[in-house]
Amino acid sequence: MFKSILSISAAAGVAAVLYNQYPLDSKSQTYCYTSLTTLSAEVPENANCFTVARDGTLSKVFSSSTEDNVIKGHVIPGLWDGHGHLLMYGEMLNSVNLFGAQSLEEVRARIKGYMSVHPEAGTEKEWIRGVGWDQAAYGRMPVAADLDADPELKGKYIMLDRIDVHCNWVSPAVLALLPNPLPASPVGGEIVTDPGLGVFCDNAMPLVTHYWPKPDAVKKTLFIKSAMAELNKVGLVGMHDAGNVPGDLRLFEYLADNKEIWTVRMYAMMECDVRNTYCPQDAIKIHRDDGMLSVRSVKLFGDGALGSWGSALIEPYSDKPSTTGSLLVNATTLTSLATSWASLGYQVNIHAIGDRANRNAIDALEAALKTTCSNPNNLHTCQTQHNRHRIEHSQIISPSDQTRLFELGIIPSIQPTHATSDMSYALSRLGHDRLNTSAYRMRSLLPLSPILGSDFPVEPPNPFAGMYAAIARKNPATGLGVDVDGNNGVNVSWYAQEALDVMQALKGFTLSPARGAFLEGKAGVIKEGALADWVVLDEEDAVGEWEGDVEMLRRLRVRETWVAGRRVYKRDD
Repeated sequence: MFKSILSISAAAGVAAVLYNQYPLDSKSQTYCYTSLTTLSAEVPENANCFTVARDGTLSKVFSSSTEDNVIKGHVIPGLWDGHGHLLMYGEMLNSVNLFGAQSLEEVRARIKGYMSVHPEAGTEKEWIRGVGWDQAAYGRMPVAADLDADPELKGKYIMLDRIDVHCNWVSPAVLALLPNPLPASPVGGEIVTDPGLGVFCDNAMPLVTHYWPKPDAVKKTLFIKSAMAELNKVGLVGMHDAGNVPGDLRLFEYLADNKEIWTVRMYAMMECDVRNTYCPQDAIKIHRDDGMLSVRSVKLFGDGALGSWGSALIEPYSDKPSTTGSLLVNATTLTSLATSWASLGYQVNIHAIGDRANRNAIDALEAALKTTCSNPNNLHTCQTQHNRHRIEHSQIISPSDQTRLFELGIIPSIQPTHATSDMSYALSRLGHDRLNTSAYRMRSLLPLSPILGSDFPVEPPNPFAGMYAAIARKNPATGLGVDVDGNNGVNVSWYAQEALDVMQALKGFTLSPARGAFLEGKAGVIKEGALADWVVLDEEDAVGEWEGDVEMLRRLRVRETWVAGRRVYKRDD
C-alpha cells in the first residue's frame, strides 16, 4: 500500500532512506559531558559519562575524571510529550497559522499570505486549511461571510480549526456543499447560528469534514517529517499520540523504519474511523523491539472544550447558565466502549475536560477494571500494575471524584499550558468555587504520577514551556499570570498552591510518560539498559539552575537531541 510513498516523497523533499540506513557503528560509543541529570537512583550522583551499545541502548553509565574527552554541556534524559497530535501538528506547519490573530482582518491577511506561497490552494480539491482562531479575540463567533468579505478570498474553499480543534469555521463555498437545509445540531455537537452560519463544533464537525478532500499518504508523510523535526528541536524524543485511525497507524508502522523521517518515538492511541465506536475488526497492536512505535491503547472522547463552552459540566457555566456543555457520548455507551476495549487488552484513555465528563470517565474505567481484573476487591493494584487506564486532560474534577481517582489509581494526563492559556477566562466560565476545589489540579494529583504534555498543536510543543507553566503557574509567552479575581497580565502565580517544583515537572515529561507507556526503566531516564535518548543543554542551563531562576525555562534553547544513540537535532549557533 505504501511502497511508492517514499519515492514520491523524495521528489517533494522527503529523504527516501529505508531500513536502518544509519545504524550505530559496530563498536559501542562513549560520551562524556560536563554533568548529567539521570533521574535514576541506580546511577552515581557524579556520573558524567555513558556508553551507547550498538542496539541503541545504554550499556554503562559512570563517572570519569578524565577531562580530555569531556564535551561541555549538561545532559538530561530525552523528553516526552504525554499528549500530542502529530499529523495535526504537521498539517498546521504546512497550513495557515492563526494562533494569536487578534482580528478578523488579521485572519484574512494571514490566509492571503498563505495563498501567495500556495496559489493552488482554495479549490474544491485543495482546501485552504488553518488552525488557531479564537472568537474571544473578535468579540463574537466568526461566520462564513467573514471569509468572503475579502475579494481575494471570495469563492475559496476554506476550513479553519478553532484553537482547541473542537470547532471548524468554513467559507461560503464549503457551506454550499452541505445539505440545504442543514439538519438540527446533533447530540454532542453544535451548528452555531449566532450571529450566523459558518462554525461547526464537536459532533457537528463531521458534517463538514465528510466533504473535505483529505490528505493522502504522501502529504501525510510530509506532515510527519516536518512535525518530528520540530519536536526534536525542543528536546522531544518521544510522544504519546492521542488518537489515530487504523489507516494512519499502518502508515506510521511503515515509516518507522525510515530513520531520516521517523526521529521521534511514538506511543500511539488508536481510535476507530467513526469516533467513539468499537471496531475490533480494524484493531491493531504494534510492538517494535527498537521502541520507535507502540500501539496498545485506545482513545475515547467524553466531551468538548472549555473555550467553546463544550466541556461537560455538572452545573451550568457561570457565564452561560443556559448550558452545561456537551457530552460527545452518553455515559452508558462510554462505559460499554471502555469495557469492550479493556477486555481486548487495550489501555483505555478517555478525553475528559469538564467535571461531568470526568465523572463519566471514572465510572467507565471503574467498570472496565471490574470486568477485566481477577480480584475485584483490589482494583487499584490491577490498574497500576497492568492496565494503567488514563484520563486525558483531567481538567475539572469534583473533590469527590478526585478521591475516586486515588482509590482506583487512574492516571491523569495533564497539559500545564492549558491551565495558563485558560486562566484568563476560567473564572468567568467556572466561578470561584469550582476553581478553588476542582479545576486545573497538578500538585494535588502528584501521588498519581500525572503525565504532562502540551496537546500540540493546540499549544506549542516546547516541554520547557510546559515545565515553566507547571512550576510558575504563569503564561510562558509573557511570564505573567492571573490573580484569583481574574485580573489578567499580573506578576502573580495562578493558584500557586497547585504548582510543581522543578524535579516534579521534569519527571512529568520523562518518568511519568514512560510509565504511562509501559516503558519505565527504558524511557525518560539515563541508566544501564535504558534507551539511549538524551538532550544536551548549555552548561549554564543545567537543571540545578532552574530552581533559582525558573524564568530561564522561557528562554532555554536545546543544543542537541539524540534518539537511540543518533543525533537527530543540532542547534545552529
